[in-house]
Amino acid sequence: MNIESTIDWDEMFEYLPGTIVELKNNPGILHRIDYYEAMMVPPIWLVDDPRPRYPSELQIVSRREVPVCQLESQPALA
Repeated sequence: MNIESTIDWDEMFEYLPGTIVELKNNPGILHRIDYYEAMMVPPIWLVDDPRPRYPSELQIVSRREVPVCQLESQPALA
């Protein structure tokens, strides 16, 4: 079994740590995604929730504060 082929990369990048979501069955209360664990079912852990969640349970509210990558200036080679 090839584990790499079972990872849903699109879903993983949609539910990045720091993304603000709300539970569809409890709208109006915001949660922040702590991490996405690709090898777990359900894969999404929230900062303030002790149980993992499925993407179908969540509604993405904002990705504004999601750190996708760090850019650092580097000296140019002469």
